[in-house]
Amino acid sequence: MSAYLFPPAPVPVVSVTGEASAYPVHRIFCVGRNYAAHAAEMGVEVDREAPFYFTKSPHALMASGGTMPYPPGTANFHYEMELVVALGAPAFRVTPDQAMSAVYAYGCGLDMTRRDLQLKAREKQRPWDLGKDVEQSAVMAPLTKAGDMAPLGPQRIWLSVNGVVKQDAHLSDLIHSVPEIIADLSTFYHLQPGDLIMTGTPAGVGAVQPGDVVEGGIDGLAPVSLTIGAPE
Repeated sequence: MSAYLFPPAPVPVVSVTGEASAYPVHRIFCVGRNYAAHAAEMGVEVDREAPFYFTKSPHALMASGGTMPYPPGTANFHYEMELVVALGAPAFRVTPDQAMSAVYAYGCGLDMTRRDLQLKAREKQRPWDLGKDVEQSAVMAPLTKAGDMAPLGPQRIWLSVNGVVKQDAHLSDLIHSVPEIIADLSTFYHLQPGDLIMTGTPAGVGAVQPGDVVEGGIDGLAPVSLTIGAPE
């Protein structure tokens, strides 16, 4: 069929440093509890055997530098600073040694979370969708091509709210490394160009209020920023 009942939504994209063309986003996978100190502050134990995942809708994407209205249905809205991996080649049942050939770029991202709804769902052993798959909650800075990034490990990852540092760690603190994540995820999905993987957040998460300015960075990558607006 060539006609639609209503206009389809535009393809969500992320800009790429040094490129005129944007990166079209197909899916957003997120790794949970991938820093030990963050798992501890959330009152759970680390699963070192394998990563676990949740997803965000591609249309949850928001470009860095914008204002996000404080979302409905929550009184405890949290920031989470993350390294984001953008894939540029297919990957299915790859080994960790093969996984990095699928990486196109890296970026700074914010996984904004309705924490009260996430915890309520967790207590009842229900999915996290209402807590995690929030409109405009996947905030992305421009991507940096993998070839322009030093090998992952020593880079500092940090986040501040209104100029006060709240999260401060290093990528070497990741429990499951990027190649391990890609290899594991590729046993469940035919990964492809356009897939983003948010790799988890360090300790120090906390709530924001309307008027707050959130800024985050990772050494070697374009920083990410977000202003929290009034509720709609």
